[in-house]
Amino acid sequence: MNYHKKIFQVLIFLYSVLYYTQSYKEDSLRGEFTYRLRAKFDKRTDNQYEELFTLKVGNKRAFFASTISLKGDSVMENSRVTTKNYDGSITLSYKKEAVIPKTNFNFTIIQSTEDIQYFDSAFMSLLMYKEPVIKNWKLMNETKAINTIICKKAEVKFKGRNWIAWYSPEIPLSYGPMKFNGLPGLIIKITDDRGDYDFELVKSSPTSILKGKLVNIKKSRYIGATETTQAKLKQAQRNIQANVTGVLASYGTTIIQGEEMLKQRQKEREENKKYENPLELEKDQ
Repeated sequence: MNYHKKIFQVLIFLYSVLYYTQSYKEDSLRGEFTYRLRAKFDKRTDNQYEELFTLKVGNKRAFFASTISLKGDSVMENSRVTTKNYDGSITLSYKKEAVIPKTNFNFTIIQSTEDIQYFDSAFMSLLMYKEPVIKNWKLMNETKAINTIICKKAEVKFKGRNWIAWYSPEIPLSYGPMKFNGLPGLIIKITDDRGDYDFELVKSSPTSILKGKLVNIKKSRYIGATETTQAKLKQAQRNIQANVTGVLASYGTTIIQGEEMLKQRQKEREENKKYENPLELEKDQ
């Protein structure tokens, strides 16, 4: 009985590997775009934060993530060192000279015609939630050129903000930054009516360069995630931040010094929450 059970488990494993490998290979790179985000995260200041994000478009879906975060994946992959120990075990580490770029945006968003999938981590756990594709776009009879690209205007109310988008029917890809997709053309620029958030296309890769390439997104960013809700994902991340010492202790790590510093940082974090200006003002349950 155990023999047949093991065979069944092996077959399921092999099927899963083949399924994910085939699914990944189907993601031929049809488009690669870079967006610049300008955002006001803190209500106490008018200073705008800037960061670049990458949109990689495959055959049936598109991947959106911080450009810095993707570079970090590349650095880690190229700097990984595997050491065989005398007892037969293996230790994984990174080269001493490796400098991994840091960002506060480690999420990955996968857009498709079926849904939007948002992936992010809470300490050692990869979590994911799904949302429907935006359907309430209002197409406007207005055009303008943005960086020589002729665009049409669209408006939408999404998660508590009113957004104005400019999309290009000449680029027949129904994707855009963050969770914004579903328009009859690539979103070139999208801004909320308060001017707090602005995404603008600043770079696109020529089609000739993309020919024959696949979407090179690290699969650990989205495979094996536990499905949850947006509210539960955010709560899990808040719990981790509020209990860093306890979480590390649960993994066998003890902080000997610096507990007071962690408590002070937590106090500051709680104070700063009063002035947060998130992109999504309304959260799903």
